[in-house]
Amino acid sequence: MQVAAPSSSYAAPLPEWLSAEHDMGTTLVAAEFPGGVVIGADSRTSTGTYVANRVSNKITRITDSVYCCRSGSAADTQALADIVSYRMAMHEVEMGKPATVKTVGNTFREMCYQYRDQLMAGILCAGYDSRLGGQIYSIPIGGMMVRQKVASGGSGSTYIYGYLDSNYKADFAQEECVEFIRKAVSLAIHRDGSSGGVCRVAIITAGGVERRTFTGEQLFVPQ
Repeated sequence: MQVAAPSSSYAAPLPEWLSAEHDMGTTLVAAEFPGGVVIGADSRTSTGTYVANRVSNKITRITDSVYCCRSGSAADTQALADIVSYRMAMHEVEMGKPATVKTVGNTFREMCYQYRDQLMAGILCAGYDSRLGGQIYSIPIGGMMVRQKVASGGSGSTYIYGYLDSNYKADFAQEECVEFIRKAVSLAIHRDGSSGGVCRVAIITAGGVERRTFTGEQLFVPQ
């Protein structure tokens, strides 16, 4: 009787980063100032412990005057932002006027709550409309929505609550608010292993949207 030789082929287990989903462990910050809002984010996208993208853009256009920052699963948040953007485009055609920031936030909230068991998505929705001016709505995982003067999200937010609480001022000038956001994101990048890359900022006012990117030495480094 012939005995089959043992197979020499051995499938080594795949490393964790090959099977893990793209995750945006991240730092998102937004702040209102008289005349508008400033929203900022880092640019690191991780797959497990592997950095899949160092310069991803987490500030996503929803309408001409409303943007969002995304944290959680990259796939979930990209799909969610695309769907809400499409719904708002149809809404604006039907209504004949721009969607309000609160309408966009409520659409995010509705979808995050309806699919709370399937989605891993945290959203900061910020923008400007003629009705209420600059507004920020925080929609964490699960589908709650709350308006805040200054808001943060993602894994890096836990490192900067003290900075935000002690340094935010409701009467910020525009450039002071930009500097506040730049420092907040930079401090989180310095401490949080899931945040990194560059700091992207969007300034949203009645005059439109201005986007900036802070890289390298432009990031604030604590002494």
